[in-house]
Amino acid sequence: MIKTHKVKIYPNVTMSKELEKLFDYRRFIWNKGLEVWQEMYEESQLMADKHLLPNERKVRDELVRDKADWQYRLSARVLQLAVKDLAEAWNYFFNPNMPNHQRPRFKSKKRSAKSFTTDRAKIIAGKLRLDKSREGISKWFDIRLAEIPRWNGELKLVSVKLEADGYYASLVIEMPEVVVEHKQLKATGVDANIGCFVYQDDDGYQTQATLPDSLLKLYERVILYQRQLARKRVENPKKYNSKQYQTTRAKLKRCYQRIASIQGDILNKFTSKLVVNYGVIGIENLDCHRMKMNKRLAKNLHRSMFGKFQLMMRYKAEWQGVTLVCADQFFPSTQRCSNCGHIKSGVDKITLNGNRKHGTKHHEYVCYECGFEADRDENAVENLKQYAINSVWGQVIVPTIG
Repeated sequence: MIKTHKVKIYPNVTMSKELEKLFDYRRFIWNKGLEVWQEMYEESQLMADKHLLPNERKVRDELVRDKADWQYRLSARVLQLAVKDLAEAWNYFFNPNMPNHQRPRFKSKKRSAKSFTTDRAKIIAGKLRLDKSREGISKWFDIRLAEIPRWNGELKLVSVKLEADGYYASLVIEMPEVVVEHKQLKATGVDANIGCFVYQDDDGYQTQATLPDSLLKLYERVILYQRQLARKRVENPKKYNSKQYQTTRAKLKRCYQRIASIQGDILNKFTSKLVVNYGVIGIENLDCHRMKMNKRLAKNLHRSMFGKFQLMMRYKAEWQGVTLVCADQFFPSTQRCSNCGHIKSGVDKITLNGNRKHGTKHHEYVCYECGFEADRDENAVENLKQYAINSVWGQVIVPTIG
C-alpha cells in the first residue's frame, strides 16, 4: 500500500541554494529530453522506420551520453526521473482513455512550477537527507521537517516543490498490505451539490458546506489581484514585471494556496468521517468534465470539488475496508421517487428551475404517482442509499434514462 505525506521543510541557506539548482536542473533536463524526443520522432517518420521511434531508455541514454561537466555536480536521479516523467506524459497524451491530456510542452523559467523528484532520499533522525552527487559540494546538511511522517514504512520517493510560503516535500511511503474488515454495517448516501454535500446520519439529513464564508472572501481577493495584474499588463505590455507586479503576484499565489488548504481540510475531514462511521456508502459517479462545459456553472462546479471528493472516497474506502458504491452517471437519483420507485420523464422532470408544468420549485420533489413529497436533495440521498444497499445485499437498481 502506498501513502503520501506532504510536509513543509526548512532548509538552511546552503541547502536552499542546492534546491534551487535542482529545480533548474530538472527543468533543463525536461526541455532537453523533449527536444531529443521530438528529433527522434521526426527522424523515424522521415526514414519510415519504426525501430527509430523514441522511448524512455533511448532518450535517457542520449542525455547521459551528452552530459556536460557541470551536470556531474548534481543528482543523477533527477535526470532519470525527469525522463521517466516525460515518457509518462507522452503515454498519457496517446492514451485514448485520456482524450483531454495535453501534449508535453517546454517549461518556462518564469511560469513553470519549481519541483524535482528523487528516489534515494532518507529520513535520518527525523530529518530529510537528500542524495548527494559524487562531485558536489563538500558540505551537505539534513533538512528539518515540520512534523514526523505519519506512517512508518519504506520511503520510496520524495518530491520537493517550492510554493508561495516555502518548500514542501511529498513523502511517498510504502506500507505493508493490511486487510481491514469494517465492523459498521450502516449505509448512507452522499448527494453532491454546488456548495455543499448532503448525506444521512443517525440524526437525519445533514449538510456539509464546501464554500464557507472564508473561501468566498478569498475568492473575492483573487478576483481583485487578477484584475490588478491584468491592468498592469495592458497598460505597459513590454515592461509590466515591476516590483509591485511581483508583490501582487505573490499575494495571488498565497491566496490560491490558502484556498487549496481550506478545501483540502474540508474534504479530508468529511471523507474521513464517512469512512469511519459507515460500512456502505453510495455516491454519484458524475462526469465532472462534461458538467464544466456549462460556462455558467463551470466556476462553481470547479470550486465544489466533485472530482477530488470521488478520488478521496475511493482510496480512503479501500484503506478502511468500506464498500463504496458509485452509481452510474445516468442513474436518475433526482428524478426517481425513493418511496415508490417511479421515475419522472418528459415534461414531468425536475430541472434547475423546478417544474413549470406542476409549479414546483427547485428544491421540491413531488411524486405524481404516490403523492410523496420531500426535499429534492434528501430524496436523492435516499435513492443513492437504496442503490448502495441493493448493490451489496440485494438486486441492483438498473439505471434508467428518463
